[in-house]
Amino acid sequence: MTKLLPNRLAALALGALSLASCGAAEAERAVPIPAAARDVAPAPGLQTAVLAGGCFWGMEAVFQQVRGVRDVTAGYAGGTAATANYRDVSSETTRHAEAIRVRYDPRVVSYATLLRVYFSVAHDPTQVNRQTPDVGTSYRSAIFAQTPEQRSVASAYIAQLGAAHAFQRPIATKLESGAFYPAEAEHQDFFQRNPYHPYIMRWDKPKVAAFRAGFPRLAS
Repeated sequence: MTKLLPNRLAALALGALSLASCGAAEAERAVPIPAAARDVAPAPGLQTAVLAGGCFWGMEAVFQQVRGVRDVTAGYAGGTAATANYRDVSSETTRHAEAIRVRYDPRVVSYATLLRVYFSVAHDPTQVNRQTPDVGTSYRSAIFAQTPEQRSVASAYIAQLGAAHAFQRPIATKLESGAFYPAEAEHQDFFQRNPYHPYIMRWDKPKVAAFRAGFPRLAS
């Protein structure tokens, strides 16, 4: 079983209480938001997106469901290689964010479409330095654009969603730069390998179900 530090342990305790009280994972739904008005131009070969939005277990699980996504890697972005490990990152002193690296086929799914999933259902972009129930800067909402065009499209989409008042609170997502470092093997494919883990049942299974219900044509 994964060794979990205090912030994740607190989340598990909260999740256990929720499961005990309702007997099943709570339902969630995708936030209805418009498609992006701008997109990255298609390019040959697989492309890469790096996104941070709370615990990488759930983020990874959602994007693994997206048609056109070839692989997803859980990891850390925004800090240095020396401290890119779970224990150090969880100390909230390394400047990393828990993140995922998504390799996708732009002939099947576009960058802007991935952003729509990211904002709508993969996480709550209005939370600052947290994703319920996890708290800390490593759980911040951030997009690590891999090209200037990605950065421009992401910036325009954040502005578009803000102007449309798509969310009841301001979008907290920041555009950042920095390298991506894969997480430890025990964190890869965590959702698939641990379907009955209390954290997965309480927080991530509802999120995956919400994606599949909200974006049926995108679900693989």
